[in-house]
Amino acid sequence: MRILLIEDELEMAAWLVRALKQSTIEAVHASHAAMASRLLQDGPFDVVVLDLQLPDQHGFDWLSAMRAQGRREPVLVLTAQGAVQDRVEGLHRGADDYLTKPFEVAELEARLAALYRRSQGRVQAVQHCGSLRYDSSHHTFWLAEQMLALTPREHAALEALMARPGAPVGKSKLTAKVFPQDSSVSPDAIEQVLHRLRRKLAGGDVQVVTVRGLGYMLESTAPQHPGAAPSA
Repeated sequence: MRILLIEDELEMAAWLVRALKQSTIEAVHASHAAMASRLLQDGPFDVVVLDLQLPDQHGFDWLSAMRAQGRREPVLVLTAQGAVQDRVEGLHRGADDYLTKPFEVAELEARLAALYRRSQGRVQAVQHCGSLRYDSSHHTFWLAEQMLALTPREHAALEALMARPGAPVGKSKLTAKVFPQDSSVSPDAIEQVLHRLRRKLAGGDVQVVTVRGLGYMLESTAPQHPGAAPSA
């Protein structure tokens, strides 16, 4: 296994590199975010181990930028910040696992092995439409670098539309997805959900459009460069 270790504490990093080597895990060390980005481009790496308190960028911001680029390497956040809110934010940003300092090397090795095994059978967990992306692993929508705060019904509607960007979804089908337990829902109820959803997407390059007679469609308004593939 080959991992990218992003850690600014040089003594700890050197110790980890040596300890992991004994378990036939090759750890390539980056002491700051910019160096980590360069190494990641040169890859490949099976797992990324990420400290949060980096000298040039917070680890969460680096992680968000990595996921925004479409990179799907498993990421284990390794940090002294063990509060619940830190764990929750890490998962929302795209982390796959979390280990607080101090820790036992044996536990780190076990978690790395589990992440590696899981990644070998993982299908693509992120869908894109313009700058909108859906991380199905963590059930979160992101518009550019901002995570969208959606109600359960808004989330259900956007998830159904995101499954077929650029293709219309019938009104009855979308209503059934959003109101699965309510057969007596008003025909206008889905319109209200989509109205709120459009407001939350406003200002981005993605919109929900009405296709007369066919239903609703999610489409990107981002300009296409000549010869570029559609964002959907």
